[in-house]
Amino acid sequence: MYEQIRSLPTKDQVEQITERLVGINSINGTYGEIEVVEEIYQILRGFPYFQKHPSHVWLQKVPQDPLGRVNLFAYVGGHTQSKKTILYHAHIDTVGIEDFGFLKEQAFSPGSLLHYYRSYASREEVRGDAQSGNWMFGRGALDMKSGAAVHIANVLYFSEHQEELPGNILLVINGDEESEHRGITSALSELQRLKEGRNLEYVLAINTDFVTPLYDGDQQKYIYTGTAGKLLPSFSIFGREVHVGDTLAGIDPNYIAAKLTERLHNNYQLTEKIPGEQVLPPTCLQQRDTKERYTVQTAASSRLYFNYFIYESTPEDVLSLLVKETEKICEHVEQYFQQQYNHYSMITSLPERKLSWNIEVSTYEQYVKELEKRGIETRSIIESVLDENPRLELRELCFLIVRALREADTREQARVILFFAPPFLPHNFLKNDNDRDRQIQMSLTSILAEMEAETGEIFSVKKFFPYLADGSFLSIHETEEQLSSLLDNMPEWEQLYRIPFDAIRQFDIPSINMGVYGKDGHKWSERVYKPYSFVTLPELIRKTTKRFLNERQNIDSPFISK
Repeated sequence: MYEQIRSLPTKDQVEQITERLVGINSINGTYGEIEVVEEIYQILRGFPYFQKHPSHVWLQKVPQDPLGRVNLFAYVGGHTQSKKTILYHAHIDTVGIEDFGFLKEQAFSPGSLLHYYRSYASREEVRGDAQSGNWMFGRGALDMKSGAAVHIANVLYFSEHQEELPGNILLVINGDEESEHRGITSALSELQRLKEGRNLEYVLAINTDFVTPLYDGDQQKYIYTGTAGKLLPSFSIFGREVHVGDTLAGIDPNYIAAKLTERLHNNYQLTEKIPGEQVLPPTCLQQRDTKERYTVQTAASSRLYFNYFIYESTPEDVLSLLVKETEKICEHVEQYFQQQYNHYSMITSLPERKLSWNIEVSTYEQYVKELEKRGIETRSIIESVLDENPRLELRELCFLIVRALREADTREQARVILFFAPPFLPHNFLKNDNDRDRQIQMSLTSILAEMEAETGEIFSVKKFFPYLADGSFLSIHETEEQLSSLLDNMPEWEQLYRIPFDAIRQFDIPSINMGVYGKDGHKWSERVYKPYSFVTLPELIRKTTKRFLNERQNIDSPFISK
């Protein structure tokens, strides 16, 4: 591809690379994730720099990955002997195409989609964007193959202008961002190898995940100096099953689940209060009971889990909050069941029965300790579940572990067990009381002011990228004690979702998101705005790269964790 783009301006290089990558179906969980990385590998190998230095571009196998995914690394050294290095990172997997409906066959064809949307009558805005010629449509065009293309074009630029590079850049391309984040977490071991083997000092990471208008008429381009974290708090609910003819004597786990969803889902009272930031509330991602077929017996158990963004709070804070909220809900449910039974007794004039609707609430850690205190061998139970279900989906496996422990419990006590399931994403943000972080903010402010003057764009700096991004795994703020609330309540995390927390803490790489700009990410009208994304953004990243490396060329960098 190098021969096709070598003489083109950056705008056209980025556009051609983007269209090439969008044309490859790389939906998360498919072999296309491997195909698109190998395509990028071949593109890079064609650059003269990598022809001269073939060992500077390579693939890393993702260990124990069910698909056999690979990560790509490309290193470009500057004109000095500096070890200071900036990471360019991007993911190349996409969400599915079910939303495209009858246009599924065109989902990866920007040209075909552009032709369709130019006469699309249902949404005037989409039709107008298509007719303008300034937008590229297609699955992954915005999220985020155009972002990967920007990095590739800048790698080409710096490989041909090494005199402008007072340090090094390291490109990291990976898959599985839309699901389990196996790509970036496995890349950490390679970053560690390079840090030790080449003595690289990672001063900054630049991600190009997409940014989008936050309100109607919003023209600002958002730069994010950090990334929100994510927890997946999960609830296994065990009630008391009964025949529907005796329903008031039971404890319905579906009712408890419904009340949990009502209390937690989109409840803004449970969010952190950070002025000026797009802070999002908990969102229910799954709620179901465990009945396998129709019967007239009420469900014995139910389960649900929530996406829970964390910004400045810790997992410890969230766990404490959710336990208290669950206890309040269960107390309300107990009162409700008692009231309904009292009405029943009054209407039927039947003698009252000795019934209890007490519901206990415990964390996974507490429940395991309780069972062990009563002599139950929890270790053998857990290992049996793992041995019998080697390929089970991770969240299903966590629920199955909890269920197996419950089945070994001789006490028939209604209970809600709260735990964390994978994935967990740390939050990564700049702190105002940290000298390094304050310097980053000052430098970034200066760079953006220059770009505003040169381009007429209006930039707005935010603290947290409001969606999920791989930059989460480049730094971690929690202490071991603060992490214990998470890890002690995530079943078998060391085997099921192993994250090298110590290595992340040593890296402590600040991650800035300077993203491609567009609309409707994860929708069938997904599109990227070419004038900003293909022209302004590459220049902004080049300017940022040179400025940050220049400022630290001849000093002992304050960016590096010692």
